[in-house]
Amino acid sequence: MIPGIAAIGLNLLGNVAEQLSKGTSATQADAGIGASFGSMLSEAATRTIGSLENAEKISLQALRGEADTRQVVDAVMSAEQSLQAAIAIRDKIITAYLEVSRMAI
Repeated sequence: MIPGIAAIGLNLLGNVAEQLSKGTSATQADAGIGASFGSMLSEAATRTIGSLENAEKISLQALRGEADTRQVVDAVMSAEQSLQAAIAIRDKIITAYLEVSRMAI
């Protein structure tokens, strides 16, 4: 359903969210922050996938003559915005990870 690159990016985003929600922190407050950030990323990935699937569904309905062009354009534009946001978040996470991995211990 989802193109390969988008699926890889969203899977990475979901994996990062899962790891953050499971992460061990020094204090209970830190654990809560990690869990809430992880759950936020997970929800964002889920919403993005839902948006992409909805756009695909409406596009197929339009091919069958069950939806008009405006609905298709609205759904596809919404899915594109969601995907671009998810990709930007993924890129920021990767950049932050690379910066942390380069730090001297």
